[in-house]
Amino acid sequence: MEPNETNWSQTSTKRMRTSDKEREHVAEILRAAMAEGRLDLAEGEERLAKVYASKFRDELAPLTADLPFGGLRALADTPGNRVATRRALRRHAWVVVSIGMILTGLWIISGAHFFWPAIPLIFLVIGFMKHARYRHYRYEYSLGHGVAPWNGPGWDGPRQFHSGHRGC
Repeated sequence: MEPNETNWSQTSTKRMRTSDKEREHVAEILRAAMAEGRLDLAEGEERLAKVYASKFRDELAPLTADLPFGGLRALADTPGNRVATRRALRRHAWVVVSIGMILTGLWIISGAHFFWPAIPLIFLVIGFMKHARYRHYRYEYSLGHGVAPWNGPGWDGPRQFHSGHRGC
């Protein structure tokens, strides 16, 4: 074996290399934190230099660890994410309206006296309102996977029920 040749089978590191997309994601978090005033210009530029110089994922985490939610709340309020959220909400609203029209058409055809499409429409509208309310959890808890806090990492259930009964 030559001195310049590396034996990749013998190198056993548990560190994962980072991608350009992950570096850009952390850089966007830092830029949003700088825009909010959480980081001053000098510290923000220093962290951005470290982001672009990083080779492994574990080098990125400390750069946003002292920001609220790891800086993800600031990222959720960027203009690009607001546009994406509006687009997703608009698409969801069209689905609800389309299903409502189909169900109403079926109700008219059936000739039923009771407006039975109201029942599924209630659930569709509740789902839409939840989507509108909890859209930012996509960034805070799952980095784009759309997980609400009760499904996200670290959730161990409610602390106390409203009746005063403590959960198990």
